[in-house]
Formats: sequence, C-alpha cells, structure tokens
Amino acid sequence: MAHSSAPATDLFRHASRIDQLVGEHAEKLSERLQAHREQLFPPNARKELRKFTSGEAAQLLGVKDAYLRKLHLEGRGPEPEIRAAGRRYYSPDDIQALRELLETGAKSPGTYLPGRREGDHLQVITVINFKGGSGKTTTAAHLAQKCALDGYRVLSIDLDPQASFSALHGYQPEFDLLDGGTLYDAIRYDDPVPLKDVIQNTYFTNLDIVPGNLDLQEFEHETPMMLARGENKFFFTRVGDVLAQVEPDYDLVIMDCPPQLGFLTMSALSAATAVLVTVHPQMLDVMSMCQFLLMTSNLLGVVADAGGDMSYDWMRYLITRYEPGDGPQNQMVSFMRSMFGEHVLNHAMLKSTAISDAGITKQTLYELEKAQFTRSTYERAMESLNSVNTEIEDLIQGAWGRAVER
Repeated sequence: MAHSSAPATDLFRHASRIDQLVGEHAEKLSERLQAHREQLFPPNARKELRKFTSGEAAQLLGVKDAYLRKLHLEGRGPEPEIRAAGRRYYSPDDIQALRELLETGAKSPGTYLPGRREGDHLQVITVINFKGGSGKTTTAAHLAQKCALDGYRVLSIDLDPQASFSALHGYQPEFDLLDGGTLYDAIRYDDPVPLKDVIQNTYFTNLDIVPGNLDLQEFEHETPMMLARGENKFFFTRVGDVLAQVEPDYDLVIMDCPPQLGFLTMSALSAATAVLVTVHPQMLDVMSMCQFLLMTSNLLGVVADAGGDMSYDWMRYLITRYEPGDGPQNQMVSFMRSMFGEHVLNHAMLKSTAISDAGITKQTLYELEKAQFTRSTYERAMESLNSVNTEIEDLIQGAWGRAVER
C-alpha cells in the first residue's frame, strides 16, 4: 500500500488555501453582520435619532428648561411631542428651529448658531493615529455629532477603508455601497464625480456623510503609478480641491483617517486646517505615535517642498480610553503634558462601558437615552465626551478669531 510522503504542512496548504479560508470567513461574517443589522433596523429602514427631553434640549441650547416651557406656552417655536405627565420631547429638527428662533433675538451674533460668518474659513479637522485601537473613530463620530447638535453644519468623511465610522451611521459598505459612493469617486484620476454626488444625509440634523469602503484603497494603488509616469505629482491637493466644491455649504469638515500614513492621509492632511491625534496612554502606543510623528514630519516636509500648504490653525493630542485610577497611565499622561504642553487637550476621553455598549448596537452615546445605563455610568461618560468636544469647539471658535468665555 502506497503512502504519501508529502509533509503535513503541504497537506494543510492544499486543504485550506489561505485566500479561500479568509474569503469564507469574510462571507460568513458579512452575512452575520447583515442579519444583526436587520434585527436592529428592519430592511429598507433608515436609522432615526431619538427625541430629546426638554432638559436635554435646553442644555444643548444653553437656556433654562423653564424658558423652553415659556416659549411653548406662548406658541412660539416648534410644537414638542407631549408624553406622560406632560413631559416635552424635541426632535433634532425642533432643536435647530429653536436655535434659529432664539438667534433672531440674541444680543450678539452666533449665540445660538455658532457656525461660520462672513470671512470665516471652512474648518477641516483630520482625526488621525497610526495605531488602531486608539479610539480614533469613536472620537470622530462623537465630535461630528456633538457639533451638529450644537448647530454647526458638519460634513463627515470616512477615509478608512474599514469604514467603522460609516457603520456607526447606518452604512454597511458591502451592502450599501455596491456601486461606489466614497470619496474615491470624487478624487480618482479618471472621470471623477462632483463631491456632492457622494454626500449622503444622516439622521442627525446638520450632519452629512461621505461613507467609506475598500474602494478607498484604489487611491493608494493608483497614485504611485501616476507618479511613476510623471503625472499628477500634486496628488496631495486632491482632497482639498474637492472640498472647495462644497465649501459654502458647511462650517466644519471632520475626516476619520485610516490608521496608516498613505497617499490618502497625506492628501487629507494637506487639506486640513486642524489636526487631532488620538493617543491611548500606554507605552507601546506612545512609542508607535513617536514613529508616526517622525514619518509624518518627513513625508509632509516633502509635500511642503512641492508646494503643499502645511499651515494649521491648531494641532492637539487627545488622551483616549483613559482610566484615572491607573497609575502607569497617569505617568504617561504627565509625561506627554510635560513634553507637549498646551498641545495636549486639557480634557481626556475616559474609558467607558457606556460608550462600548453603545457601539455594540452601532450607536454613539448621543443616540441613546440615559435610562439604558446606570445613572453614574452614563453621566460620567457624557461629561467626559462633552468636555472634550466643547474644548475642541472652543478651538474652532478661536480659529475664527472669537474669544470664548466659559
């Protein structure tokens, strides 16, 4: 009886080709994610944002709940939904209508509508980190949503082929973007489309999105070929050029960059007016960030020498997934503050089970009601988020030359 002399490893290779195995796993995972989405949101349904209590609406507007009640009794402003015990609930559109109403009687412009005025430039904020797991996408999503709730007109752009930011906003790329629809369509070298053709509305008033998927990788593949042929040596202007097409329509653009320093990230950084670097305060993460900063400096220096605009309104490091009771983390935070001073945001994004639990259902903390968590857990996480986002909004106002008093 003949016996095969092939090594066991060769037999395994024939039995389970890695490309086939990975493909099978991807297909199974995609089907399961789709089933999960359909369980959360029925087929063809769009995500909708909850209504906010009168207390939440008042806090967003910077007024007293009693004042909103007075407006309601006087018949001024939108009609809220009245629930049990006379509780008033306002939709995001209602809150925006109240902003517009209150702005007409405000003593100073921008009190309730804080966005751009004549002469203010578009703020383009890139959220970056070379290492995954730093909370980059979570930071970008909560920042975009909070700015929208606060009355800014926001365009969010998912530049990460993994498209987690898109998933948080109701887009599953392999099902929803079969025929394109990412920023790649607008910045590609052959037959680009107008940016407005790939902008989608979200369920947040004032927040639009350009979702992402694997098509974004095409820009990384095509750019070196174009450069080798001596064409499009100004690849780094492509993101900025398409943003100029919609510049009058927005106050802010927030870009969630991929965790790599490729051509797409460099083009995004060239378009940016501000840079937010997320950092998990662990030694390995800080070491990784050091390499990222060295690479960024070298590559963007080349871009600057080629004529790229490297001027910024501000750059800040945001401490993420921070645990105040963790001694080594506190040491690392102190180390960063001693090194970078004011370039480290005063507030940190705390590690929170509330934010993690929200992510399980592809939502952010701004989308969920307080009743779904223990009070202390929710309030601690929300205070952290709001403190960070308010500090960033103050930087935005400062870039427009406005003093902020708090």
